Amino acid sequence: MPHDPKFIAPAVPDGKMLTYVPASAWGSRIAGTLLLLVALYFFASVAGNPNFGWAVVWQYLFDPRILWGLYLTVWLTVVTMVIGVVLGTIFAIMAMSDNIVISGVANAYIWFFRGTPVLVQLIFWYNLGALFPDLSIGIPFTTWWVSMPTNTLIAPVTAAILGLGLNEGAYMSEIIRSGLLSVDPGQRQAARSLGMTDGKATWSIILPQAMPVIIPPTGNQTIGMLKTSSLVSVISLSDLLYSAQTIYSRNFQTIPLLIVACLWYLFATTLLSLAQVRIERHFARSRHQHGGKVSRLMFRQKGA
Repeated sequence: MPHDPKFIAPAVPDGKMLTYVPASAWGSRIAGTLLLLVALYFFASVAGNPNFGWAVVWQYLFDPRILWGLYLTVWLTVVTMVIGVVLGTIFAIMAMSDNIVISGVANAYIWFFRGTPVLVQLIFWYNLGALFPDLSIGIPFTTWWVSMPTNTLIAPVTAAILGLGLNEGAYMSEIIRSGLLSVDPGQRQAARSLGMTDGKATWSIILPQAMPVIIPPTGNQTIGMLKTSSLVSVISLSDLLYSAQTIYSRNFQTIPLLIVACLWYLFATTLLSLAQVRIERHFARSRHQHGGKVSRLMFRQKGA
């Protein structure tokens, strides 16, 4: 221990040693016991309450309509997250551009889709036919044009993908941009000194190093998207919640069917949380191994 003039060693009788006396844990034990009793009382009151309709819950837990809604919910989550990650990466790079037009377009996209509720966006896309009865595509100033009714193209599934995907892209762009900014600017300068273009440096050097920062919030966004997808029930898309609503609108067992939906949402989010933990550990281990290799290489270079 370094000498400190303010430090005064405790007086110890000759031939005796100081012994460590742990602090009393009775307070935490009593609090833990009380919390356990409250939790047991809560679960017992819920399990024993006939108003929850547990028999109906077990009856419809594996109903084909519920399972189809679960499948559609998971599928919609995967598709919208893929779109969100792709758009987020593109607009994050655009927002960091030195070109004021490119960065302005990216920031306008982020501002609009982050500033309006996703429910409003879903309803807007679902009713796009009221604004544009027909959608056309072709070559300007020529007769090569193809036109189709908007209601034919914008089905409930398409409206859900557009609403959720575009909204998620705005949030993912900020997550990816923060990850890119977390990388040392010297990495990009080193890449330029090796003759790499900005695009190649971003994809090959900057983005892989930013992944440990990007992965955790992306996992949270995925779990949030799984739950946010329940909003598509307002446009009559047969996801998990809408399937439960369809059933209890006929048998009037509202609470049991909502419990069924909650159980499947909890199951799906638990699996996603476990996957997120494994992915985070993988990238953290890879970063530590990469850092160790770099340190050993520098040490060898210094030793040489």
